[in-house]
Amino acid sequence: MVRLYHVALSPFCRKVRLTLAEKKIEVELVEERYWEQSPDFLRRNPAGKVPVMRWDSRTLSESQAICEWLEETVPQPPLFPRDADGRYEVRRLCAWFDDKFHEDVTSKLLYERVNKKVMGLGYPDSKNVKFGATRIKYHLDYMAWLLDQRRWLAGDQMTLADFAAAAHLSCLDYISDVDWNRQPAVREWYAKIKSRPSFRAILADQVPGFPPPAHYADLDF
Repeated sequence: MVRLYHVALSPFCRKVRLTLAEKKIEVELVEERYWEQSPDFLRRNPAGKVPVMRWDSRTLSESQAICEWLEETVPQPPLFPRDADGRYEVRRLCAWFDDKFHEDVTSKLLYERVNKKVMGLGYPDSKNVKFGATRIKYHLDYMAWLLDQRRWLAGDQMTLADFAAAAHLSCLDYISDVDWNRQPAVREWYAKIKSRPSFRAILADQVPGFPPPAHYADLDF
C-alpha cells in the first residue's frame, strides 16, 4: 500500500504524483491541511511539509528525495539518464524549478492568489503578484533556450526535470498565470507532457472556490 499525503495545488506533491504515475505505481491520495500542523501529521514529518509518502513501513518526505528513492527502487521507466553528466543536469534543473522558480514565481503567484485564501491569511500582496508576473517571463525564456538545444529540458529524453517544471507550470496554469503565447517551444513541450497518461489525474484536480480555466485540461489547449 502506497499512500501520499498531499495538497492538490502543490508543485512538490505533483512532482511525486507524476513520478508515481509514470512508473505505474498505484497510490492512495490523502489531502493534508499541513498548515494546521496536526500532531498526527507532525509525527509523520516533523518539518510540517507535504508531500509525505507512506510505503509499507517506510515514511518518506521531501519531494526530490522521494522521487530519487522511487527511481532507485522502481527503475523502470527511467527518469534519469545513465551518465553522470546527464544525472547532474537533471538534478540541477530540478533544483532550479523547486528553488529559483518557486521563489521567483510560484510563491508569488499561486501562494498569494490561492494559498492565502485557503489558509485564512488575508489578501494577496500586489507587489508579490506583480513581481511573480514579471519573473515568469524570464523563466519561460530560459526554458525556451534549453528547448532550442534539446528535445526535453535536460536532454534528449524526458526526465524528472520535465516533471519538476511541469508540476510548477500546471499549478500556475490552473489559475491562468502562464502566457503560453510567449514561447511556442514551451507551449509545445507542455502540450506533449500534459498529454501523457501520468498527467490525467492532475488535470482532473478541482480546488473548491477556484475553478480552473477551460483550457486547463484541454490537451490541445
